[in-house]
Amino acid sequence: MSATIIDGKAVSARVRAEVADGVAKLRAQTGIVPGLATILVGEDPASAIYVANKRKACAEAGIADLHQHLDGGVSQDEVAAVIEECNQNPEVSGILLQLPVPAGLDGGALTGLINPRKDVDGLTPISAGRLAQGKTGLRPCTPLGVIELLDSYEVALEGAEAVVVGRSDLVGKPVAQLLLGRNATVTICHSRTRDLPGVCRRADVLIAAVGVPEMIGGEHVKPGAAVIDVGINRTEAGLRGDVAFDAAAERAGLITPVPGGVGPMTIAMLLRNTLTAATLQRTAAGQPG
Repeated sequence: MSATIIDGKAVSARVRAEVADGVAKLRAQTGIVPGLATILVGEDPASAIYVANKRKACAEAGIADLHQHLDGGVSQDEVAAVIEECNQNPEVSGILLQLPVPAGLDGGALTGLINPRKDVDGLTPISAGRLAQGKTGLRPCTPLGVIELLDSYEVALEGAEAVVVGRSDLVGKPVAQLLLGRNATVTICHSRTRDLPGVCRRADVLIAAVGVPEMIGGEHVKPGAAVIDVGINRTEAGLRGDVAFDAAAERAGLITPVPGGVGPMTIAMLLRNTLTAATLQRTAAGQPG
């Protein structure tokens, strides 16, 4: 194996420490404590674990935990009312509706009700539009984490050829837009892309976000490329990424492992987004500092 392994745990720890320092300074200078309202509907075990991890991370960073747990039998209007309460609450800097929501609820429509200034997941249509137009706003956490990893390992993005495999609204599209914003030349691939290995081999930066275990092999990787594996797939052999790690690592210059690569970055960037949201809301309110 020739590639340098990107340590997402170490980068995440640094970001979390920076956020904790920023939260402490904001509180000391202004009295403002950023607050994150996580909204969990129902009893889905995986969602409960994800939310618990986010709440724990908030506490460690000094961010107020404003969690709300709703019964799985609530109506669309009842969840909408909770979101609106959070929109109006000045103590809430960020709102995160944990997806998926139970059957019978429209998660996309509910997410769209979140005030874009509090949209720390970066998933509302307004947030997506601001990203597409290059305007200031909150960005999706996992794509932000990908960029943070590349920056931490000093991967030059300006003028680089980047290939993103996957076109989801959660990762593929926003990470492509973030790369465009850094002046990379970006190609988005998908299930109908012809000669996928050939297209991928052009990439100085190859990002796999397709949700298919080990779909990207060594034949997809340009020698010396930075390979970022966003996939987390549960298989009989354990957790696997979208990249066949051993084969890709023989050709890549940098590569993320699964687990321990992109995964730890998502919550770290959520914390940073919550601090950013609190700061932007203070600025919008015309308060100094």
